[in-house]
Amino acid sequence: MRDWYADESFWEAFFPYMFPDDRFDAADSQVESIIKLTRVHGGGAVLDLCCGPGRHAVAFALKGFRVTGVDLSSFLLAKARERGRGASVDVEWIEGDMRTFSRPGAYDLLVNLFTAFGYFDDPEDDMTVLRHMYANLAPGGACVIDVVSKEWLSKVFTPASVDEYEDGTLMIQRREIVDDWTRIRNQWILLRDGRSRSFTLEHTIYSGRELKDRMLQAGFGEVNLYGDYEGNAYGRDTKRLVAVGRKRV
Repeated sequence: MRDWYADESFWEAFFPYMFPDDRFDAADSQVESIIKLTRVHGGGAVLDLCCGPGRHAVAFALKGFRVTGVDLSSFLLAKARERGRGASVDVEWIEGDMRTFSRPGAYDLLVNLFTAFGYFDDPEDDMTVLRHMYANLAPGGACVIDVVSKEWLSKVFTPASVDEYEDGTLMIQRREIVDDWTRIRNQWILLRDGRSRSFTLEHTIYSGRELKDRMLQAGFGEVNLYGDYEGNAYGRDTKRLVAVGRKRV
């Protein structure tokens, strides 16, 4: 299957629906919660890996952090740069692949949010990313990975859904669990102004135990699991899986 995440037309088509205004508005409070959860002090260096349109990168910069935002999509990075200029913050924006970006020991905090982990067909690619995450942290640094929870998904999974937006657009999602409950395949169909566009995307779904084991295997000395950025307990009823790993001092 074509690498959907490298298709700029996908991000262009779905940007208004993936990143509505309220999702941007929530970034500041989410960053506040991440700072408290990780106990990382202001003024340090933050890497937002797969930063998308810069929601969290800009919010971290506004709180005095030195921020690098990395993303593969030039379209999303253009949105991020525009947002950074509007907020009058200085963020280093880099177009690059999360599998190859490497600055050993450079960051006090690394975040990978909004299910931007697990895109690749080969599970070894995920391990490569995790090893780079670990290497890019300074001693004692923290890594936050936020993905959809497999435990929650197993309870609520439905093969199809339809969402209608204020402008009359319909978004149809058809879902299929594949590879022995390790991956989810989605067909997203956008119906707007009498025209349709369809994209197929696929990514790995992780249980808490699976993600924790992989992070420990990558070198993290401590990994804690939460159900949200506020540090509430992780379980079958929490939609998000938030894993916080620490690099040994």
